[in-house]
Amino acid sequence: MIPVQRHERLLQLLRQDGVRSTRSLTDALGVSHMTVRRDIARLEADGLVESVAGGVRLATDAGQQPPSPRRQRSGLELGRKHAIAERAVELVEDGMAVYLDAGTTCEAMVPLLARRRGLTVVTNDFWSVIALLDHPEIETIHIGGRVDAESASSCGALSTRVLDAIRIDVFFLSAGAWSVSAGVTAPSEDKLELKRRVREVSRRTALLADSTKFGASAHYRVFDLGELDVLITDDDLATDARTQVEETGTDLWLARVAEDEARR
Repeated sequence: MIPVQRHERLLQLLRQDGVRSTRSLTDALGVSHMTVRRDIARLEADGLVESVAGGVRLATDAGQQPPSPRRQRSGLELGRKHAIAERAVELVEDGMAVYLDAGTTCEAMVPLLARRRGLTVVTNDFWSVIALLDHPEIETIHIGGRVDAESASSCGALSTRVLDAIRIDVFFLSAGAWSVSAGVTAPSEDKLELKRRVREVSRRTALLADSTKFGASAHYRVFDLGELDVLITDDDLATDARTQVEETGTDLWLARVAEDEARR
């Protein structure tokens, strides 16, 4: 199970039993004690659970308190994210340095990267770093900078300075909005500058974006689609949209999503 699936299962178990010991959760989820502790810490930060001696319980206001924006997104379009992540990892070879942009689709790549050897993963995403703690064989670099609590990531001028010392083989770019006319767009100037700087130090750039985000746009243009090397989306992208993307010159990879998965 990837982290999002474990979190949903953990919450399901707590709804059934009210309180669970950490040990019982490690058995139920089939992961280590430290992984369960990290999952609990994440859910606690979202106000969904409360730690108790030896275990965890549902937060008393979990039914009223809305989850963080990042957590709200993490439960959406899981089938598409998993399918896109499976295609994206095809770009990764042993010994590479890859950059994971902040976002739930890029985060879904983490357990898949464990299939490769000698990797270095660079990221501005805090949840990707937490997920990478389960894979100590992967060298992990968080670039730091100003913390954006909404996206659980860092950005700004301090983040871009770290990249002066790093060369990236593949930049896995995320986007909440993309289209042929507007390209890849971002909601803030800080995010725009960071994404552009990562592309400058990367040999290849691959956009990971599901088809439900196609046609939307945010305030700041990051890249035209033609500036990307690869665009990976799901096979629900409309035929005319596929043609438009291919006309930009960017390689279009379609991830096949089973019908039942697409509804999740």
